[in-house]
Amino acid sequence: MRLRWRVGGLALREPLRISRSVMSERDAVTVEIEHDGVIGRGEVVTSSYYGLTVERIESELLSAREALAGANDPGRIGLLSAVPGVSAALDAALHDLIATLRGVPVFESLGAAHWQPTPTAFTIGITSTERAARTARELTGRGFTVLKVKLGAGEERQELARLAAVREAAPHARLLLDPNGAWQPEQAVRMLHAVQDYDVDAVEQPIKPGTPDLLAEVAARSPVPVIADEDAATAEDVRVLGGRVHGVNVKLPKCGGIRAAREIIGIARDNGVDIMLGCLVASSLGIAPAVHLTGFARWVDLDGHLLLAHDPWTGIGGADGVLRIVGDRGLGVRPAVSP
Repeated sequence: MRLRWRVGGLALREPLRISRSVMSERDAVTVEIEHDGVIGRGEVVTSSYYGLTVERIESELLSAREALAGANDPGRIGLLSAVPGVSAALDAALHDLIATLRGVPVFESLGAAHWQPTPTAFTIGITSTERAARTARELTGRGFTVLKVKLGAGEERQELARLAAVREAAPHARLLLDPNGAWQPEQAVRMLHAVQDYDVDAVEQPIKPGTPDLLAEVAARSPVPVIADEDAATAEDVRVLGGRVHGVNVKLPKCGGIRAAREIIGIARDNGVDIMLGCLVASSLGIAPAVHLTGFARWVDLDGHLLLAHDPWTGIGGADGVLRIVGDRGLGVRPAVSP
């Protein structure tokens, strides 16, 4: 099997502000694994939070290239990188390759006979109250039924006013909150009681990661379902949390790919914990592997490709708030027509 890759840039339509950073662009590395004339593809994006630079990604891919050079059965390939983001891209390429060789979509190769169109959340970054309300109105007008509101940077009264404005602009939408770990534990409990008035579906990682016991305490005192994100990066993290949170956010670049995600999903389900599928800002190629897992999820937040000024790939939809797998083999994505 042969491995090759190329680096390109992904620019956002507009800067996305969250509690810890502002992002306007990132690099994407497209990986291709070829076997018997068939190519499987995946994508890894740079991330300062996860320590993913182009240099680190390419170093990992050079090692993976050596491991793949003598392999001849894509179904028997083990872990190719200890770096989760790179592992996820290689894992996606192998799943794409295997399913394409079999002539089936990835979800079918994973044992699911059917897949159905799925609503996805769209993220409203930290911005003014007026702009947040305007964005919520525009999104629901386009068909979005789930909105995710970023919080965690400003006075509590201002944040609640912004949330109230979003709820007024989108009275029937499901609302998810994400402070990106910016709240202190007592502040989180106070805020989660306050947001009850706005019919909030769930909140992601309300406090700084690294203290899962504190997160569990917040969840026990919260009237809103609490989803662990950074505190549920690995299967072992999810075992430690057990049933003490309401949900875990499974991000393939965080856990290492489809295989790792399925293990996490199994552990969470055994503990009665619901699944959220999340993502980084990426192209349709980078988002597609998680789209094939949406049948396992209560919450779907796979909008990374929708935040781009130009998506170099197509095939999973989402512009109207609903994800749809268009292709009938592999991941189902294809290069987009240049603007």
